[in-house]
Amino acid sequence: MPAPDVSVTGAAPRPRPRHAVAVTGMGLVTPAGTGVAANWSTVLAGRATASLDPGLHPLPAHLTCRVPGFDPARLLGDRKAYRLDRFVQFALVAAQEAVRDSGLDPPTWDGARVGVVLGCADGGPGTVETQHRVLLTDGPDQVSPLLLPMQLPNMLAGQLALEFGASGPGLVVTTACASGATAIGTARDLLLLDRCDVVLAGGSEAMLTPLVMAGFAQMGALSRRTADPATASRPFDAGRDGFVAGEGAGIVVLERVADARARGAPVHGLVLGYGASSDAHHITAPHPRGRGIEAAVGAALADAGAVPADVTHINAHGTSTPHNDRVEGLALGRLFGTGAVVTSTKGTTGHLLGAAGAVEAVYTLLAIRHATAPPTTGLGVLDPALDIDVATAARPLRPGVALTNSFGFGGQNAVLAMGTG
Repeated sequence: MPAPDVSVTGAAPRPRPRHAVAVTGMGLVTPAGTGVAANWSTVLAGRATASLDPGLHPLPAHLTCRVPGFDPARLLGDRKAYRLDRFVQFALVAAQEAVRDSGLDPPTWDGARVGVVLGCADGGPGTVETQHRVLLTDGPDQVSPLLLPMQLPNMLAGQLALEFGASGPGLVVTTACASGATAIGTARDLLLLDRCDVVLAGGSEAMLTPLVMAGFAQMGALSRRTADPATASRPFDAGRDGFVAGEGAGIVVLERVADARARGAPVHGLVLGYGASSDAHHITAPHPRGRGIEAAVGAALADAGAVPADVTHINAHGTSTPHNDRVEGLALGRLFGTGAVVTSTKGTTGHLLGAAGAVEAVYTLLAIRHATAPPTTGLGVLDPALDIDVATAARPLRPGVALTNSFGFGGQNAVLAMGTG
């Protein structure tokens, strides 16, 4: 199939409602808070959440964005919390909020028509590192029998299926830091193919462990701005020096538009289109000309029946790393010029890795619903090589299509096109 025409003047059909699916529930657990309302307040205010992390202090880059005040025993019960890795705890709490928000009643739904599609980059490294220490110090007979059920990435879907009686397709996708967006795009396909009537979709991640963060540090990917943590995550800034890693989960409930309207459900917004691509260039670096980015954006717009001139807001991947922000910013400039308001909410939350795309999809829905683009926290001086309109304060948005971009190691790209319901 030829690459879609994404030139601003290129003709394209108008958005096709038959390709849209409705978002009827949303749930968030992030460094910006637990719950959608707390998140939106923090993101709109542009409050940075990065801080020094005592557990990582031997590392030269010991900054993280952790979920504040998260008490799994209180939120899930002692027994359940004990048996779950942190990445599953986050997902369950976010999913509970999303299902409540949707108005659906799991005991009464047809579980065989309910799917779960979640994204995760790494599973439960916290459990692995803890049990590896047990193996080395106490011997193999002391390793927990819960090691594998706790740490395997697929347990995200397994545990949510158990929680909500969802016996339809259960998938965990991993496209590194694009995983959450890939999951939502895949879930949309299941609905459009009539494999499911409801899908719980999103992503979760809890990778703030010494071994994982040492790996990122050795790659030179992390900010070392430890003297001023609040300014460490600064997407698109001329002085950016790396990302700040975060943790958390974002879950949405997806339904076909007609089904949502038939039951009078609250529709927070629509997933209009989805595009994915692979750079096929390098294991960690993006293609220097952003070809994979342009392909994924073009595919999402074509799927939505939209053209670049329709796009008024972009929640960028914007990690605060020198190379990623430059490549993404130049690609956005070529495709959209200054016609769309660009935001990277990673300035507030840090980089939530495999959960980032799902969390940012919720932020994008909130932005278009409230007609307000949130600020890019930490941005002081825009990289002079970039000719894009990046919001540094909350900004009114014109009606239109919004995009949310997610890119991952391995050159994997995912873009969601979203609109109002």
